[in-house]
Amino acid sequence: MTETYPTLAQCAIVSTAFKILLFPAYKSTDFEVHRNWLAITNSLPIWEWYYEKTSEWTLDYPPFFAYFEWILSQVAKLADPAMLRVYNLGYDSWQTVYFQRFTVIATELILLYALQLFVESSHGVTKRAAQAAAISVLLSPGLLIIDHIHFQYNGAMYGLLILSLVLARQKTGLLASGIVFAALLCMKHIYLYLAPAYFVYLLRTYCLSPKSVFRIQFLNCLKLGSAIVGIFGLAFGPFALKNQIPQILSRLFPFSRGLCHAYWAPNVWAMYSFVDRLLIFVAPRLGLPVKSEAINSVTRGLVGDTAFAVLPEITPRICFALTLLFQAIPLMKLFSRPNWDAFIGAVTLCGYSSFLFGWHVHEKAILLVIIPFSLIALKDRRHLSAFRPLAVSGHVSLFPLLFTPAEFPIKTVYTIFWLVLFLMVFDRTAPASSRPRFFLFDRFTILYITVSIPLIVYCSLLHRIIFGKSYEFLPLMFMSSYSAIGVVGSWIGFMVVYFTS
Repeated sequence: MTETYPTLAQCAIVSTAFKILLFPAYKSTDFEVHRNWLAITNSLPIWEWYYEKTSEWTLDYPPFFAYFEWILSQVAKLADPAMLRVYNLGYDSWQTVYFQRFTVIATELILLYALQLFVESSHGVTKRAAQAAAISVLLSPGLLIIDHIHFQYNGAMYGLLILSLVLARQKTGLLASGIVFAALLCMKHIYLYLAPAYFVYLLRTYCLSPKSVFRIQFLNCLKLGSAIVGIFGLAFGPFALKNQIPQILSRLFPFSRGLCHAYWAPNVWAMYSFVDRLLIFVAPRLGLPVKSEAINSVTRGLVGDTAFAVLPEITPRICFALTLLFQAIPLMKLFSRPNWDAFIGAVTLCGYSSFLFGWHVHEKAILLVIIPFSLIALKDRRHLSAFRPLAVSGHVSLFPLLFTPAEFPIKTVYTIFWLVLFLMVFDRTAPASSRPRFFLFDRFTILYITVSIPLIVYCSLLHRIIFGKSYEFLPLMFMSSYSAIGVVGSWIGFMVVYFTS
Protein backbone atom coordinates (compact mmCIF):
# COMPACT_ATOMS: atom_id res chain seq x y z
CA MET A 1 0.00 0.00 0.00
CA THR A 2 1.43 3.38 -1.01
CA GLU A 3 2.09 5.82 1.81
CA THR A 4 0.35 9.15 1.59
CA TYR A 5 1.75 12.31 3.10
CA PRO A 6 -0.21 15.30 4.37
CA THR A 7 -0.50 18.18 1.94
CA LEU A 8 1.70 21.25 2.21
CA ALA A 9 -1.37 23.35 3.07
CA GLN A 10 -2.25 21.05 5.98
CA CYS A 11 1.32 21.19 7.29
CA ALA A 12 1.34 24.97 6.91
CA ILE A 13 -1.81 25.32 9.03
CA VAL A 14 -0.42 23.15 11.84
CA SER A 15 3.01 24.83 11.78
CA THR A 16 1.42 28.30 11.78
CA ALA A 17 -0.56 27.45 14.91
CA PHE A 18 2.65 26.28 16.59
CA LYS A 19 4.55 29.41 15.50
CA ILE A 20 1.82 31.65 16.92
CA LEU A 21 2.32 29.96 20.29
CA LEU A 22 5.97 31.05 20.07
CA PHE A 23 5.14 34.76 19.80
CA PRO A 24 6.23 35.46 23.43
CA ALA A 25 9.43 33.38 23.07
CA TYR A 26 13.01 34.66 23.17
CA LYS A 27 13.94 37.21 20.52
CA SER A 28 17.47 38.18 19.57
CA THR A 29 18.95 41.56 18.71
CA ASP A 30 17.74 40.90 15.16
CA PHE A 31 14.28 41.82 16.39
CA GLU A 32 15.52 45.32 17.22
CA VAL A 33 17.49 45.38 13.95
CA HIS A 34 14.33 44.96 11.89
CA ARG A 35 12.27 47.28 14.09
CA ASN A 36 14.93 49.93 13.50
CA TRP A 37 14.84 49.31 9.75
CA LEU A 38 11.07 49.73 9.79
CA ALA A 39 11.60 53.08 11.49
CA ILE A 40 14.38 54.20 9.14
CA THR A 41 12.50 53.42 5.94
CA ASN A 42 9.24 54.92 7.24
CA SER A 43 10.55 58.07 8.93
CA LEU A 44 13.40 59.18 6.69
CA PRO A 45 13.73 60.05 3.00
CA ILE A 46 15.28 57.31 0.89
CA TRP A 47 18.55 59.27 0.53
CA GLU A 48 19.21 58.95 4.26
CA TRP A 49 18.49 55.23 4.70
CA TYR A 50 22.08 54.04 4.30
CA TYR A 51 23.58 56.93 6.28
CA GLU A 52 21.37 56.76 9.37
CA LYS A 53 23.34 55.49 12.38
CA THR A 54 21.40 56.49 15.50
CA SER A 55 21.24 52.80 16.34
CA GLU A 56 24.25 50.50 16.08
CA TRP A 57 22.00 48.27 13.94
CA THR A 58 22.37 50.25 10.74
CA LEU A 59 20.67 49.22 7.48
CA ASP A 60 23.06 46.73 5.82
CA TYR A 61 20.85 44.74 3.41
CA PRO A 62 20.44 45.60 -0.32
CA PRO A 63 17.73 48.03 -1.46
CA PHE A 64 14.97 45.52 -2.27
CA PHE A 65 14.95 44.46 1.36
CA ALA A 66 14.83 48.10 2.39
CA TYR A 67 11.80 48.55 0.09
CA PHE A 68 10.32 45.43 1.68
CA GLU A 69 10.74 47.02 5.14
CA TRP A 70 9.12 50.22 3.84
CA ILE A 71 6.06 48.25 2.68
CA LEU A 72 5.79 46.53 6.07
CA SER A 73 6.11 49.90 7.81
CA GLN A 74 2.99 51.15 6.06
CA VAL A 75 1.05 48.44 7.90
CA ALA A 76 3.12 48.73 11.09
CA LYS A 77 1.81 52.24 11.75
CA LEU A 78 -1.65 50.73 12.19
CA ALA A 79 -0.36 48.31 14.86
CA ASP A 80 1.79 50.74 16.88
CA PRO A 81 3.16 54.00 15.44
CA ALA A 82 5.72 54.22 18.25
CA MET A 83 7.76 51.38 16.72
CA LEU A 84 8.45 53.62 13.72
CA ARG A 85 10.35 56.30 15.63
CA VAL A 86 14.07 56.13 14.85
CA TYR A 87 15.07 57.26 18.34
CA ASN A 88 12.81 54.73 20.06
CA LEU A 89 15.67 52.25 20.51
CA GLY A 90 14.85 48.87 22.03
CA TYR A 91 11.11 49.47 21.78
CA ASP A 92 9.22 46.16 22.11
CA SER A 93 5.58 46.68 22.97
CA TRP A 94 3.42 43.57 22.61
CA GLN A 95 1.87 45.10 19.48
CA THR A 96 5.35 45.50 17.99
CA VAL A 97 6.37 41.96 18.86
CA TYR A 98 3.19 40.41 17.55
CA PHE A 99 3.27 42.48 14.36
CA GLN A 100 6.83 41.49 13.53
CA ARG A 101 6.23 37.83 14.40
CA PHE A 102 3.12 37.78 12.23
CA THR A 103 4.88 39.33 9.23
CA VAL A 104 7.43 36.49 9.25
CA ILE A 105 4.60 33.94 9.07
CA ALA A 106 2.70 35.89 6.41
CA THR A 107 5.70 36.33 4.11
CA GLU A 108 6.43 32.58 4.32
CA LEU A 109 3.55 32.15 1.88
CA ILE A 110 6.23 32.68 -0.78
CA LEU A 111 8.01 29.58 0.53
CA LEU A 112 4.75 27.60 0.55
CA TYR A 113 4.01 28.60 -3.06
CA ALA A 114 7.52 27.70 -4.25
CA LEU A 115 7.44 24.30 -2.53
CA GLN A 116 4.03 23.52 -4.01
CA LEU A 117 5.39 24.41 -7.45
CA PHE A 118 8.34 22.09 -6.80
CA VAL A 119 6.02 19.19 -5.99
CA GLU A 120 3.79 19.85 -9.00
CA SER A 121 6.80 19.96 -11.33
CA SER A 122 7.77 16.43 -10.26
CA HIS A 123 6.13 13.35 -11.71
CA GLY A 124 5.61 9.67 -10.92
CA VAL A 125 7.63 8.15 -8.09
CA THR A 126 9.69 11.31 -7.73
CA LYS A 127 6.54 13.26 -6.83
CA ARG A 128 6.25 11.39 -3.51
CA ALA A 129 9.90 12.09 -2.83
CA ALA A 130 9.40 15.75 -3.77
CA GLN A 131 6.45 16.05 -1.39
CA ALA A 132 8.45 14.55 1.48
CA ALA A 133 11.34 16.92 0.76
CA ALA A 134 9.00 19.92 0.48
CA ILE A 135 7.34 19.16 3.82
CA SER A 136 10.75 18.77 5.46
CA VAL A 137 11.76 22.25 4.26
CA LEU A 138 8.45 23.82 5.29
CA LEU A 139 8.78 22.36 8.81
CA SER A 140 12.54 22.94 8.99
CA PRO A 141 13.84 23.41 12.56
CA GLY A 142 16.44 25.75 11.07
CA LEU A 143 13.78 28.15 9.82
CA LEU A 144 11.84 27.77 13.07
CA ILE A 145 14.89 28.62 15.21
CA ILE A 146 16.23 31.44 13.04
CA ASP A 147 13.00 33.09 11.86
CA HIS A 148 10.31 32.41 14.41
CA ILE A 149 12.32 32.54 17.65
CA HIS A 150 15.67 34.24 16.95
CA PHE A 151 13.85 36.43 14.37
CA GLN A 152 14.65 36.98 10.69
CA TYR A 153 12.84 36.76 7.34
CA ASN A 154 14.71 33.85 5.76
CA GLY A 155 11.58 31.85 4.93
CA ALA A 156 10.43 34.38 2.34
CA MET A 157 13.87 34.63 0.76
CA TYR A 158 14.41 30.88 0.63
CA GLY A 159 11.01 30.77 -1.02
CA LEU A 160 12.39 33.00 -3.78
CA LEU A 161 15.48 30.80 -4.02
CA ILE A 162 13.41 27.62 -4.42
CA LEU A 163 11.13 29.39 -6.89
CA SER A 164 14.11 30.32 -9.05
CA LEU A 165 15.45 26.75 -8.85
CA VAL A 166 12.10 25.26 -9.84
CA LEU A 167 11.66 27.70 -12.74
CA ALA A 168 15.05 26.57 -14.05
CA ARG A 169 13.67 23.02 -14.34
CA GLN A 170 11.92 23.83 -17.62
CA LYS A 171 13.54 25.48 -20.62
CA THR A 172 10.71 28.00 -20.79
CA GLY A 173 11.43 29.12 -17.24
CA LEU A 174 15.15 29.86 -17.54
CA LEU A 175 14.73 33.60 -18.10
CA ALA A 176 12.26 33.87 -15.21
CA SER A 177 14.68 31.90 -13.02
CA GLY A 178 17.44 34.42 -13.67
CA ILE A 179 15.11 37.34 -12.96
CA VAL A 180 13.90 35.90 -9.65
CA PHE A 181 17.45 35.14 -8.55
CA ALA A 182 18.59 38.66 -9.47
CA ALA A 183 15.74 40.05 -7.35
CA LEU A 184 16.83 37.77 -4.51
CA LEU A 185 20.39 39.12 -4.71
CA CYS A 186 18.92 42.60 -4.35
CA MET A 187 17.18 41.49 -1.16
CA LYS A 188 20.05 39.72 0.59
CA HIS A 189 23.57 39.64 -0.77
CA ILE A 190 24.53 36.40 0.98
CA TYR A 191 23.02 34.61 -2.01
CA LEU A 192 26.04 35.78 -4.02
CA TYR A 193 27.56 32.55 -2.67
CA LEU A 194 25.31 30.65 -5.08
CA ALA A 195 25.60 33.02 -8.04
CA PRO A 196 28.45 31.16 -9.84
CA ALA A 197 26.23 28.09 -10.32
CA TYR A 198 23.44 30.27 -11.76
CA PHE A 199 25.89 32.03 -14.07
CA VAL A 200 27.27 28.78 -15.49
CA TYR A 201 23.87 27.08 -15.83
CA LEU A 202 22.10 30.01 -17.50
CA LEU A 203 25.10 30.66 -19.73
CA ARG A 204 25.20 27.04 -20.85
CA THR A 205 21.46 26.37 -21.23
CA TYR A 206 20.07 29.79 -22.21
CA CYS A 207 22.83 31.86 -23.74
CA LEU A 208 24.75 29.19 -25.64
CA SER A 209 23.37 26.82 -28.25
CA PRO A 210 22.53 23.31 -26.96
CA LYS A 211 24.23 21.94 -30.08
CA SER A 212 27.52 23.77 -29.68
CA VAL A 213 29.11 25.85 -26.91
CA PHE A 214 30.74 27.95 -29.63
CA ARG A 215 27.38 29.24 -30.90
CA ILE A 216 25.92 32.14 -28.94
CA GLN A 217 22.17 32.79 -28.84
CA PHE A 218 22.41 36.57 -28.99
CA LEU A 219 18.70 37.26 -28.50
CA ASN A 220 18.62 35.19 -25.31
CA CYS A 221 21.76 36.93 -24.05
CA LEU A 222 20.10 40.29 -24.70
CA LYS A 223 16.92 39.24 -22.88
CA LEU A 224 18.73 37.90 -19.84
CA GLY A 225 21.24 40.75 -19.67
CA SER A 226 18.54 43.41 -20.03
CA ALA A 227 16.36 41.75 -17.39
CA ILE A 228 19.18 41.52 -14.85
CA VAL A 229 20.33 45.07 -15.52
CA GLY A 230 16.72 46.20 -15.13
CA ILE A 231 16.34 44.44 -11.78
CA PHE A 232 19.55 45.93 -10.41
CA GLY A 233 18.57 49.30 -11.86
CA LEU A 234 15.28 49.22 -9.95
CA ALA A 235 17.12 48.32 -6.76
CA PHE A 236 20.17 50.56 -6.90
CA GLY A 237 19.16 53.18 -9.49
CA PRO A 238 17.68 55.75 -7.08
CA PHE A 239 20.81 55.59 -4.94
CA ALA A 240 23.13 55.78 -7.96
CA LEU A 241 21.52 59.12 -8.87
CA LYS A 242 22.77 60.50 -5.55
CA ASN A 243 26.21 58.81 -5.82
CA GLN A 244 25.45 56.63 -2.81
CA ILE A 245 26.62 53.29 -4.21
CA PRO A 246 30.00 53.41 -2.37
CA GLN A 247 28.15 54.05 0.90
CA ILE A 248 25.79 51.13 0.28
CA LEU A 249 28.69 48.80 -0.58
CA SER A 250 30.50 49.79 2.61
CA ARG A 251 27.41 48.69 4.55
CA LEU A 252 26.95 45.45 2.60
CA PHE A 253 30.58 44.30 2.72
CA PRO A 254 32.24 45.24 6.05
CA PHE A 255 35.51 43.40 5.44
CA SER A 256 36.98 44.78 8.67
CA ARG A 257 35.24 41.99 10.59
CA GLY A 258 37.37 39.02 11.67
CA LEU A 259 37.67 35.54 10.20
CA CYS A 260 35.30 33.91 12.66
CA HIS A 261 31.90 35.10 13.77
CA ALA A 262 31.11 35.49 17.51
CA TYR A 263 30.16 31.82 17.63
CA TRP A 264 32.38 29.81 15.32
CA ALA A 265 30.36 28.70 12.32
CA PRO A 266 30.91 24.94 11.85
CA ASN A 267 33.34 25.16 8.97
CA VAL A 268 37.00 24.54 8.16
CA TRP A 269 38.07 27.57 10.19
CA ALA A 270 36.29 26.23 13.27
CA MET A 271 38.38 23.06 12.96
CA TYR A 272 41.46 25.19 12.31
CA SER A 273 40.73 27.24 15.44
CA PHE A 274 40.17 24.08 17.47
CA VAL A 275 43.54 22.64 16.37
CA ASP A 276 45.20 25.93 17.25
CA ARG A 277 43.57 25.74 20.68
CA LEU A 278 45.05 22.27 21.24
CA LEU A 279 48.47 23.33 19.99
CA ILE A 280 48.69 25.97 22.71
CA PHE A 281 49.28 23.14 25.18
CA VAL A 282 51.48 21.01 22.90
CA ALA A 283 53.56 23.73 21.24
CA PRO A 284 56.05 24.27 24.14
CA ARG A 285 56.97 20.58 24.05
CA LEU A 286 57.44 20.71 20.29
CA GLY A 287 59.46 23.91 20.44
CA LEU A 288 56.85 25.89 18.53
CA PRO A 289 56.40 29.61 19.32
CA VAL A 290 53.14 30.67 20.98
CA LYS A 291 51.82 34.22 20.59
CA SER A 292 50.68 35.08 24.09
CA GLU A 293 48.59 38.04 22.94
CA ALA A 294 46.46 35.67 20.85
CA ILE A 295 45.65 33.16 23.59
CA ASN A 296 42.69 35.10 24.98
CA SER A 297 41.27 35.66 21.52
CA VAL A 298 41.37 31.96 20.77
CA THR A 299 39.93 30.83 24.08
CA ARG A 300 37.14 33.33 24.59
CA GLY A 301 35.06 31.93 21.77
CA LEU A 302 32.47 34.64 22.31
CA VAL A 303 34.10 37.41 20.32
CA GLY A 304 34.21 38.11 16.65
CA ASP A 305 37.93 38.54 15.98
CA THR A 306 40.06 35.42 16.28
CA ALA A 307 43.85 35.59 16.34
CA PHE A 308 45.75 32.32 16.22
CA ALA A 309 48.35 31.52 18.84
CA VAL A 310 50.33 28.85 16.97
CA LEU A 311 48.98 28.36 13.44
CA PRO A 312 49.47 31.00 10.70
CA GLU A 313 46.87 33.76 10.39
CA ILE A 314 44.20 33.44 7.70
CA THR A 315 43.56 36.40 5.38
CA PRO A 316 40.49 37.29 3.31
CA ARG A 317 42.48 36.50 0.16
CA ILE A 318 43.13 32.93 1.32
CA CYS A 319 39.42 32.48 2.06
CA PHE A 320 38.45 33.88 -1.33
CA ALA A 321 40.96 31.71 -3.20
CA LEU A 322 39.87 28.49 -1.47
CA THR A 323 36.19 29.31 -1.95
CA LEU A 324 36.70 30.02 -5.64
CA LEU A 325 38.76 26.86 -6.13
CA PHE A 326 36.23 24.51 -4.57
CA GLN A 327 33.36 26.19 -6.39
CA ALA A 328 35.13 25.91 -9.74
CA ILE A 329 35.49 22.12 -9.46
CA PRO A 330 31.74 21.25 -9.58
CA LEU A 331 31.06 24.11 -12.01
CA MET A 332 33.23 22.38 -14.62
CA LYS A 333 30.93 19.38 -14.55
CA LEU A 334 27.86 21.62 -14.66
CA PHE A 335 29.20 23.34 -17.77
CA SER A 336 29.82 20.03 -19.53
CA ARG A 337 26.55 18.36 -18.40
CA PRO A 338 24.01 21.13 -17.76
CA ASN A 339 20.96 19.24 -16.50
CA TRP A 340 18.70 20.30 -13.62
CA ASP A 341 20.00 17.76 -11.08
CA ALA A 342 23.57 18.82 -11.80
CA PHE A 343 22.50 22.45 -11.40
CA ILE A 344 20.97 21.85 -7.95
CA GLY A 345 24.07 19.87 -7.00
CA ALA A 346 26.31 22.72 -8.14
CA VAL A 347 24.22 25.28 -6.20
CA THR A 348 24.56 23.07 -3.13
CA LEU A 349 28.32 22.66 -3.57
CA CYS A 350 28.77 26.41 -4.09
CA GLY A 351 26.93 26.86 -0.79
CA TYR A 352 29.21 24.30 0.84
CA SER A 353 32.39 25.96 -0.44
CA SER A 354 31.35 29.43 0.66
CA PHE A 355 30.25 28.20 4.08
CA LEU A 356 33.34 26.06 4.68
CA PHE A 357 36.01 28.46 3.46
CA GLY A 358 34.40 31.93 3.54
CA TRP A 359 35.48 34.95 5.60
CA HIS A 360 33.38 35.80 8.68
CA VAL A 361 30.71 33.20 7.95
CA HIS A 362 27.55 33.23 10.07
CA GLU A 363 26.29 29.91 11.41
CA LYS A 364 22.85 30.71 9.94
CA ALA A 365 24.33 30.43 6.42
CA ILE A 366 24.25 26.62 6.72
CA LEU A 367 20.68 26.83 5.40
CA LEU A 368 22.21 27.88 2.05
CA VAL A 369 23.42 24.29 1.87
CA ILE A 370 20.63 22.37 3.60
CA ILE A 371 17.69 23.80 1.66
CA PRO A 372 18.89 23.29 -1.94
CA PHE A 373 20.35 19.89 -0.97
CA SER A 374 16.92 18.89 0.38
CA LEU A 375 15.49 19.13 -3.14
CA ILE A 376 17.75 16.31 -4.40
CA ALA A 377 18.45 14.40 -1.17
CA LEU A 378 15.94 11.74 -2.18
CA LYS A 379 17.31 11.23 -5.69
CA ASP A 380 18.83 7.95 -4.45
CA ARG A 381 20.34 6.43 -1.32
CA ARG A 382 23.81 7.75 -2.08
CA HIS A 383 22.52 11.32 -2.04
CA LEU A 384 20.67 10.59 1.19
CA SER A 385 23.82 9.16 2.80
CA ALA A 386 25.61 12.45 2.16
CA PHE A 387 22.62 14.49 3.36
CA ARG A 388 22.15 12.78 6.75
CA PRO A 389 25.23 14.15 8.57
CA LEU A 390 24.50 17.61 7.14
CA ALA A 391 20.92 17.50 8.43
CA VAL A 392 22.16 16.64 11.93
CA SER A 393 25.21 18.89 12.13
CA GLY A 394 23.62 21.86 10.38
CA HIS A 395 20.60 22.01 12.66
CA VAL A 396 22.49 21.19 15.88
CA SER A 397 24.97 23.98 15.08
CA LEU A 398 22.11 26.50 15.37
CA PHE A 399 21.35 25.58 18.99
CA PRO A 400 23.68 28.22 20.54
CA LEU A 401 21.55 30.91 18.91
CA LEU A 402 18.92 30.10 21.57
CA PHE A 403 20.77 30.06 24.87
CA THR A 404 17.92 30.79 27.29
CA PRO A 405 16.61 27.87 29.43
CA ALA A 406 12.98 28.34 28.34
CA GLU A 407 13.82 27.62 24.69
CA PHE A 408 16.00 24.56 25.40
CA PRO A 409 13.15 22.01 25.35
CA ILE A 410 11.58 23.66 22.28
CA LYS A 411 14.68 23.64 20.10
CA THR A 412 15.84 20.22 21.29
CA VAL A 413 12.58 18.29 21.17
CA TYR A 414 11.45 19.85 17.89
CA THR A 415 14.80 19.27 16.14
CA ILE A 416 15.13 15.68 17.35
CA PHE A 417 11.52 14.98 16.35
CA TRP A 418 12.17 16.47 12.89
CA LEU A 419 15.40 14.49 12.44
CA VAL A 420 13.90 11.17 13.54
CA LEU A 421 10.70 11.62 11.53
CA PHE A 422 12.16 12.86 8.28
CA LEU A 423 15.29 10.72 8.24
CA MET A 424 13.03 7.68 8.70
CA VAL A 425 10.68 8.89 5.95
CA PHE A 426 13.61 9.70 3.69
CA ASP A 427 15.13 6.29 4.34
CA ARG A 428 11.94 4.57 3.14
CA THR A 429 11.43 6.93 0.21
CA ALA A 430 14.88 7.22 -1.37
CA PRO A 431 15.32 4.66 -4.19
CA ALA A 432 18.30 2.35 -4.40
CA SER A 433 21.27 3.59 -6.37
CA SER A 434 22.71 1.83 -9.40
CA ARG A 435 26.16 2.53 -7.98
CA PRO A 436 27.60 1.05 -4.76
CA ARG A 437 27.07 2.98 -1.52
CA PHE A 438 29.79 3.98 0.91
CA PHE A 439 29.80 1.38 3.67
CA LEU A 440 32.26 3.31 5.83
CA PHE A 441 30.43 6.58 5.24
CA ASP A 442 27.16 5.06 6.45
CA ARG A 443 28.92 3.83 9.60
CA PHE A 444 30.37 7.30 10.11
CA THR A 445 26.87 8.77 9.90
CA ILE A 446 25.47 6.35 12.50
CA LEU A 447 28.34 7.07 14.89
CA TYR A 448 28.05 10.79 14.27
CA ILE A 449 24.33 10.90 15.03
CA THR A 450 24.84 8.77 18.16
CA VAL A 451 27.37 11.25 19.57
CA SER A 452 25.04 14.21 19.03
CA ILE A 453 22.64 13.36 21.89
CA PRO A 454 25.16 13.33 24.81
CA LEU A 455 26.93 16.35 23.28
CA ILE A 456 23.71 18.38 23.23
CA VAL A 457 22.93 17.38 26.83
CA TYR A 458 26.40 18.36 28.02
CA CYS A 459 26.66 21.66 26.15
CA SER A 460 23.11 22.79 26.95
CA LEU A 461 22.70 21.51 30.53
CA LEU A 462 25.56 19.68 32.23
CA HIS A 463 28.32 22.22 31.56
CA ARG A 464 26.39 24.95 33.36
CA ILE A 465 25.67 22.62 36.29
CA ILE A 466 29.32 21.52 36.59
CA PHE A 467 31.19 24.76 35.87
CA GLY A 468 28.57 27.49 36.35
CA LYS A 469 29.60 30.53 34.30
CA SER A 470 33.24 29.43 34.03
CA TYR A 471 34.75 28.23 30.75
CA GLU A 472 31.83 29.55 28.71
CA PHE A 473 33.82 29.02 25.52
CA LEU A 474 34.00 25.23 25.97
CA PRO A 475 30.43 24.21 25.03
CA LEU A 476 30.50 26.61 22.07
CA MET A 477 33.83 25.21 20.92
CA PHE A 478 32.68 21.60 21.32
CA MET A 479 29.40 22.24 19.52
CA SER A 480 31.06 24.12 16.68
CA SER A 481 33.88 21.60 16.21
CA TYR A 482 31.51 18.63 16.33
CA SER A 483 29.18 20.26 13.80
CA ALA A 484 32.13 21.15 11.56
CA ILE A 485 33.11 17.47 11.33
CA GLY A 486 29.61 16.62 10.14
CA VAL A 487 29.46 19.43 7.57
CA VAL A 488 32.92 18.67 6.18
CA GLY A 489 32.19 14.92 6.10
CA SER A 490 28.92 15.57 4.28
CA TRP A 491 30.65 17.87 1.80
CA ILE A 492 33.30 15.27 0.96
CA GLY A 493 30.63 12.58 0.62
CA PHE A 494 28.50 14.70 -1.69
CA MET A 495 31.48 15.70 -3.82
CA VAL A 496 32.11 12.00 -4.46
CA VAL A 497 28.42 11.41 -5.23
CA TYR A 498 28.23 14.45 -7.52
CA PHE A 499 31.16 13.37 -9.66
CA THR A 500 30.24 9.69 -9.81
CA SER A 501 26.53 10.11 -10.60
